[in-house]
Amino acid sequence: MTSTPDRDAQEGDGQRPRFKRVLLKMSGEALLGSRQYGHDREVLQQLAEDIRAALAVGVELCLVIGGGNIVRGSTLAAAGVERATADYMGMLGTVINALAVQSVIEQLGIPTRVMSAIPMSAVCEPYIRRRALRHLEKGRVVIFAAGTGNPFFTTDTAAALRAAEMGCDALLKATQVDGVYSADPKRYPDAERHNRLSYLDVLARDLRVMDASAISLARESNIPIVVFSVHARGALARVLRGEGPHTVICEEAKP
Repeated sequence: MTSTPDRDAQEGDGQRPRFKRVLLKMSGEALLGSRQYGHDREVLQQLAEDIRAALAVGVELCLVIGGGNIVRGSTLAAAGVERATADYMGMLGTVINALAVQSVIEQLGIPTRVMSAIPMSAVCEPYIRRRALRHLEKGRVVIFAAGTGNPFFTTDTAAALRAAEMGCDALLKATQVDGVYSADPKRYPDAERHNRLSYLDVLARDLRVMDASAISLARESNIPIVVFSVHARGALARVLRGEGPHTVICEEAKP
């Protein structure tokens, strides 16, 4: 397990990262950009550059990416596809996204591994915990695909699970807005952004930052969740230094 110099997510000193090993969770929809389907080249390039900046400050990084830009299991289920089958289709969408992100990251000379919870050795490695840990220790970016490998579990839960298995110091949740607000800031301009929340606050208020299973697993593993905007260039490196707007979800919501 990696060292945990800052498990309660105190602010960094502006230079050194406040976490040594992190998992970045982002939705498949974040890869759309201005497109209706698939991947936006500029978004992929920005993500790769942000990852390079994060690695430059000495962070070990792994990712979980959803598949909503390709296919959503819940949407297919609503259309009549049997739920378990629909979820497996959604898992395959996450593999497509993982391979796309891997390709763009590697164009910057960054060693990357895609590990799938559903074995498909022709295109990526099967998920093996000890092997994944070794990749991280060697400075490789690891992209976890196919969720948990089981239907009825979201990629949010997969992200919390992998973060716990990898001994991550934080789970970074990249969203459409720069933190957790008291109300939808797109509908209510006067909504206030929370700087800190407890896990129980999120669950009790049903804030839907991540699904309840993911929040509960993060709480059990004492892994802080840092919510920030996926759209701001360089935001990943800034939030790792404790800079820029974001919300920290941890055991106690300190002022």
